[in-house]
Amino acid sequence: MKTKWCAVLVGVLLASNLLIAQSLSDSSLLVLSKRGHTLAIVDPSTLKVLAKVPIGEDPHEVIASTDGRTAYVSNYGGGSLHTLAVVDLVGQKAMPAIDLDPLHGPHGLTFVGGKTWFTVEGSKAIGRFDPATLRVDWVLGTGQDRTHMIWVSEDQKKIVTANVASGTMTLMELIARRQGPSGPPPGPRPAGAQAGPPPGPRGPDWEGAVVKVGNGPEGFDVLSDATTVWVANAQDGTVSIIDFASRKVIDTLAVNARGANRLKFTPDGKTALISSLGGPDLVFVDVASRKVVKRLKIGTGAAGIVMQPDGARAFVACSPDDYVAVIDLKTMEVVGKIDAGGEPDGMAWTVRK
Repeated sequence: MKTKWCAVLVGVLLASNLLIAQSLSDSSLLVLSKRGHTLAIVDPSTLKVLAKVPIGEDPHEVIASTDGRTAYVSNYGGGSLHTLAVVDLVGQKAMPAIDLDPLHGPHGLTFVGGKTWFTVEGSKAIGRFDPATLRVDWVLGTGQDRTHMIWVSEDQKKIVTANVASGTMTLMELIARRQGPSGPPPGPRPAGAQAGPPPGPRGPDWEGAVVKVGNGPEGFDVLSDATTVWVANAQDGTVSIIDFASRKVIDTLAVNARGANRLKFTPDGKTALISSLGGPDLVFVDVASRKVVKRLKIGTGAAGIVMQPDGARAFVACSPDDYVAVIDLKTMEVVGKIDAGGEPDGMAWTVRK
């Protein structure tokens, strides 16, 4: 009987490993190199670089389309450049860049609803590019300095941005506007004048709030229920927690993460990881207790963070050290390193469909 159960256990473990291998075989880790001006396509099973594709001047962030076939990279230039590099992930080659002029300084990226959403620091705005029409089909100003990173909800009704130099976060929600007159205020009509058509419904509009947080907010993430925003304040070494409904800071955590660059939740929403360009530690914060549970030395500084969707690993770009650290999220230890090019920064996880 004991032999039988051992055989069953071995079979279960082999099947589990096969499923993991199959899921990773359809996936790629994308890592951009700021110094090399390339995008590395990495096999997450072997941690080997499959290809490097040129992506233009000063690349900072990367995002992939939902089908895993196209990547978009922001060419930043400190607010002076105005292009998104495009990479064919199937052919592993560069495609014609997207010229955003007169919008300047693209940085933060996300891909939602079949479109690429981006920030443009030099224009104090956010925008949206439609790959189907090859046009920027929407732009909205923030009026804030260094609108840097962006998050958009899956239903495209909520937007969050971090405004580094202003020390603020912008929270926006798409609302249905009340029906009302579209012309001048109603008043007495001249004798014999005909009544005009009844007022029609007004279209949806963005209702927003600018929330003051700490100094130098940059890396942030939104819990999966889209109710709470955590933002790391680089100059203060703190984390501000914002309630989306009230649009107010409800807590400030003294996590001692000066130079904080990115903050990301694990897929289960139980832990927040904070990287810092100002020190060697990757900080782990328990979301429920809001306490630091570990500081892991991973290099001399770190930037981008990407979570493996199954929650097994995190990938952290150790920019000054020219490698990507691979973190086992169960043990909270470094289990590998990836050489993806000099000064790695923005990263993305993509699944081919």
